[in-house]
Amino acid sequence: MRRVAEAAQAHTAPDERTVVGCWVNVGWSAGLGMAEAPDWAAADRLGGDPDSEAGGFAQVLLARQERASKVTVTGFLVDVYCLGVKNVTGPEVMGSGSLTSYVPTYYSAFDHPPLSIGVEQAQAIVHDAVAYARSLGFEPTADFADAAVHLGAPPDDRPAIGFGKDGKPFYFSGPYDDPARWSRPWNAPAAPATTTMSPICRTGAKNESWGYGQ
Repeated sequence: MRRVAEAAQAHTAPDERTVVGCWVNVGWSAGLGMAEAPDWAAADRLGGDPDSEAGGFAQVLLARQERASKVTVTGFLVDVYCLGVKNVTGPEVMGSGSLTSYVPTYYSAFDHPPLSIGVEQAQAIVHDAVAYARSLGFEPTADFADAAVHLGAPPDDRPAIGFGKDGKPFYFSGPYDDPARWSRPWNAPAAPATTTMSPICRTGAKNESWGYGQ
């Protein structure tokens, strides 16, 4: 029976395999428009804190059943203020017992344990952040497509999340970023002088002001 189950699992699409667990960091929703997703907002106890150190990033981790004693783990580092998916981890196959120690290690940079969320919420955060970034002219990291196969597409009836900091694109430089690369998207459409769609990126800490230009 075990071999039969494993054979069936091997022929199941990655995004249709059983979800073992799904998580996101506390504070992921700080600065975002969450009016249409009140339940998700309420679960994030630091989401209403404008000074949250986690604000601007959603670190999403998904574990799906691989075989009876194995799971496939995929992680997404999402800049929810501007750039979309900056980095992915995996997909990595590991023993089911290893997941218990892997999750806290994955979130070790945060002061609080991660939130357990549904896969539909994870799909919405990741895919809709990518769509927002693309509207600004930014593409996700090159490994995103392979990782997204394991995440799956979000449902059509998902709540809408308002990306950007307080409704506007906001860029802050990470430790491995090249600010010049993000200073102006190559494929971003020209914005009328009356809009604030085309950003002039500014480096430094994330509490610095964001400049806009046409």
